[in-house]
Amino acid sequence: MRIEAYTQVQQLYGTKKANTTKKTGTASFSDQVQISSIGKDIQTVKSAVGSSSDIREELTAPIKSAIQNGTYDVSNESFADKLLAKYEEMR
Repeated sequence: MRIEAYTQVQQLYGTKKANTTKKTGTASFSDQVQISSIGKDIQTVKSAVGSSSDIREELTAPIKSAIQNGTYDVSNESFADKLLAKYEEMR
């Protein structure tokens, strides 16, 4: 290992350079954003979907009550057919 190289690197990190940036003029710039009507529609739909519930209660309420009453019955054949159909879709 060369000691000279180490001291040169140490000297580089030890010195501080003064910032010599100059301000040129006093021009002021402002950013502007324009959202298209499609973008506004997308934002409206996005907020409406975000505020809605993930669960459709009108569909799940009868099933929940049937399960609680013990009257909910699933057809084994229907379940097997749907399971096999889903399996075929994934292949």
